[in-house]
Amino acid sequence: MAYGDKEPMKKETKKASVKKPASSKMTDAQKKQLNSHMEKHKDKMSLSEMKSHRMKMMVRMRKGMSVAKSHADIMK
Repeated sequence: MAYGDKEPMKKETKKASVKKPASSKMTDAQKKQLNSHMEKHKDKMSLSEMKSHRMKMMVRMRKGMSVAKSHADIMK
């Protein structure tokens, strides 16, 4: 729009169409599976490694991965 045009400027009010997925929580079954998985690995890892591994597993399991797939993805 040039100076002196008779049409007022139109503002584009376009909202971003990107939506965050709803945060999914772990089910009780997933929690039990994760606990049993962590029990198997408690002798092999230090406390800090255990915490890190558990957090990585939880992120993947919330996305819908199984325990086996989550573990395989982390251990690549």
